[in-house]
Amino acid sequence: MVASLTSCSQEKSVEESADTQETMKIALVRDDASKKVDVLVDGKLFTAYIYPDTIAKPVLYPIQSAAGNSLTRGYPLDPRPGERVDHPHHIGHWFNFGDVNGLDFWNNSSAIPIEKRDKYGSVVHTGIQSVSESANQAELAVTADWKSPDGTILLKENTQFIFKADSIKRVIERITTLTAQDQEVKFTDNKEGMFAIRVARELEHPSDKPEIFTDASGIATAVPTLNNEGVVGKYRSSEGLEGDAVWGTRGNWVNLTGEVKGEKVALVIVDHPSNPGYPTYWHARGYGLFAANTLGQKALSDGKDELNLKLAPGESVTFKYEILVYSDAQPDDSTLKAEATSFGSR
Repeated sequence: MVASLTSCSQEKSVEESADTQETMKIALVRDDASKKVDVLVDGKLFTAYIYPDTIAKPVLYPIQSAAGNSLTRGYPLDPRPGERVDHPHHIGHWFNFGDVNGLDFWNNSSAIPIEKRDKYGSVVHTGIQSVSESANQAELAVTADWKSPDGTILLKENTQFIFKADSIKRVIERITTLTAQDQEVKFTDNKEGMFAIRVARELEHPSDKPEIFTDASGIATAVPTLNNEGVVGKYRSSEGLEGDAVWGTRGNWVNLTGEVKGEKVALVIVDHPSNPGYPTYWHARGYGLFAANTLGQKALSDGKDELNLKLAPGESVTFKYEILVYSDAQPDDSTLKAEATSFGSR
């Protein structure tokens, strides 16, 4: 039996609340001038879909708890005292990959020198297709183009976000379909990908030494040791692995627990059985990168597995993921197993 993450009293609270949970009103506020769509839960910001020209892909930023605490890092859009300033391409929640026809979509940012930008691709927002609200959820459909530096469109993206909230948790479902255009598209196995969140300092693992991380192009980024006060994050996977041991392993969900300004929180990413390469490998780092990388098999398995997904011109592939945000209720393994089963049936 897999060990529980919660105390008996916490388990009782979650179970009892499940019988009486109330849905909350979700509203989408579109602001074309500011290039964003705010997602409000009972009038308070939960997250926002943003697509400024200054970043190399659309993102959800920030992602906030029920108490209004940010679970995503502020840097580089809104730096906060005491947080890390590494990896400027890590912004909120994003979806892209490190090797698409030899181009790096993952590491692209304004920090890339002009003379090196011919090696990087961009995901460019092209439109908001629909915005809808119902009694217990809201949906946002958007489109984007995955472009090479010369403007060639490699992939057309259609993404549907589904937002839900109740007294126990908040939910983001993302369904993204990528369609190859006039040429074959190769997703060569690469550790830099693909469904990702860069979390707030409080949700990182405490660190006792500086580290250097090198991307697939050989570019090294130093991650220094910082003050660990209030830093209590811990990963736990569906396979019972914890902490740094989660990186490079497979599982259908990972739960990141911690505390932000006195609020106990859990941030969960759930994979979907229909995704290629399911169950995903986890590119989850203690310094705050929390990513499911279903296409990074060779890199993350040390060569044991390999996928190298290819799309012929006109061919499509769909990816489905779910983000769960729990506030003042830390779900145990059985709760998350049930959540994953429910998501997998949709």
